Amino acid sequence: MKREPEIRIALTVLLAAMVGLTGCATTANNPKDPFEGFNRAMFAVNEGIDAVVKPVAKGYDAAAPLPVKVVIGNFFGNLWDLWTAANNLLQGKGQDAVSDVGRVLVNSTLGIGGAFDVASDMGLSKHSEDFGQTLGRWGVGDGPYFYWPVIGPRTTRDTAGWLVDNFYDPVRRVDNIPLRNSLAGIRLIDTRASLLPSDKVVDEAAFDRYNYIRDAYLQHRRNMIFDGNPPRERFDD
Repeated sequence: MKREPEIRIALTVLLAAMVGLTGCATTANNPKDPFEGFNRAMFAVNEGIDAVVKPVAKGYDAAAPLPVKVVIGNFFGNLWDLWTAANNLLQGKGQDAVSDVGRVLVNSTLGIGGAFDVASDMGLSKHSEDFGQTLGRWGVGDGPYFYWPVIGPRTTRDTAGWLVDNFYDPVRRVDNIPLRNSLAGIRLIDTRASLLPSDKVVDEAAFDRYNYIRDAYLQHRRNMIFDGNPPRERFDD
């Protein structure tokens, strides 16, 4: 029964996919976004959710001293490094995987449970890999773009990758339910607070927030999958 939250999230995503693929209208302005009508509706839902989350994140950002925010970010980053190592290994990047494991060992011990990023000072660079990137590394195409409730923008490939990431998320695998929920809540607020500076950029630069966020996401993911050196895209006449 302790896996029920993950199961409910996965079912919500899959159900939304069925609705999006079978019943929604599309404006077809972008070939990568054939279900734009559905996605814009979900974007509006998320904007409503963010109206509650964003003020909490602002309060946290204003009240928490910078060292506290750094420690919290380091702690959750250290947990993710182990999954990053697994994905680097799956992608055939053995040297990066070894480095990631080294980061976890160093930061979990000398860094006091990941609170301090001692590994970076020792020359062990931080990477960020997920299962969507692993799928992309092995040639799985993007598929249509979706904007999901709660989890936000994802390609079809990255949606499948997110389900795997979520299953292996170390926070969601904590047996103590109150502790697990507390960690998930702190991580959500800390992550949202870290995105506050980008809100101003989007608000000032975007004529259409939905289009701006979609295009930025697709470009960012392509850049990550190819480790910062994506091949030039080919366009049909």
